[in-house]
Formats: sequence, C-alpha cells, structure tokens
Amino acid sequence: MSTAEPHRIVLFRHAKADWPQVSDHERPLAERGRMDAAVAGRKLADTGIAFDLALCSTAVRTRETWKLAVHELTERPRTVYEERIYEASPGELIAVLNETPDDVRNVILIGHNPGAHGLAGILSGAAEGDARERMERRGLPPAGFALLSFDGPWKSLEPGVATLTDYWAPAD
Repeated sequence: MSTAEPHRIVLFRHAKADWPQVSDHERPLAERGRMDAAVAGRKLADTGIAFDLALCSTAVRTRETWKLAVHELTERPRTVYEERIYEASPGELIAVLNETPDDVRNVILIGHNPGAHGLAGILSGAAEGDARERMERRGLPPAGFALLSFDGPWKSLEPGVATLTDYWAPAD
C-alpha cells in the first residue's frame, strides 16, 4: 500500500431499534430501521469505497443493520463481530481501531451512540465542506454515518488526526 493513500473509516450508527421487552443488547430493528438500513447501504455504495473490513457490535440491532446494508454494496468485506464495540466510549473504539492491520485500508465500524458520534467529533481535526456543520446540527442519528480519512498506520489513530470528509443521515 502506498503511504500516499489515506485510511478511511466509516462510523455507521445502527438503524432505528424497536423497544420490546428484551435486554438492550437483544433489541431488534424497528420496521423503519429495516428500511433506513437498506437506504444507508445504498448511500455507502454511492461513496465508491471498497471496505476491507467491517467491525460490528454484537448487539442484535447492529448485526441486523449491517446485514441489510451490506447487501447494497458491490463487494462484501470481511466482517468481525466485536463485543467491545457495544457501549464503547470513543477511547475504547480508538483502541479497537488501533488493532487494525495496516494492510487494511478502509474500515466500517457499525456501532452505537454516544460512542460513534463522539468518536467522529474527536477524530476529526478538520472537515471538508459543510460535513462538520451538518453533523453538529443533526448528531449521528440512527442509520447515519460519518466518513473520515487519515494518514499513517492504524496504531497512530488518535484525537484530531482525521478529516471528516462526508456525513449522511436518513433525513438528508
């Protein structure tokens, strides 16, 4: 891999979940969430990014979101279901991403708020266009995603080193 090629991270929040009488970890997607997950998958495909790796929380709603979204991509990345993503803080998510092998160029992390939104804000020392303004206004709503890029090895990922290059939310 050329050092001129940046690494890219998509922080993808799970789609809208239902509230049945189950533990939080076992909550499934709501009907609207199933529709939004597929739309988000099409928007992810529109980015043209070929993901090398998907890191997905083990929660039911994140696994369902990913299952619906990944069908919209032209290539299915290797998926790792990582229990450390569930209820993770931004610092814990950075630690997970720091373990990524450097031959992996593009990662999508399917997770939860407030960790995913917090991580997008913490990592992005810069932003392109109005991406930061839109993300600050909307947060990272269900099925929304933030796209960031950074140079250097994964183990060097830390606050402020990335650029927020794109942001999408279902209402956009």
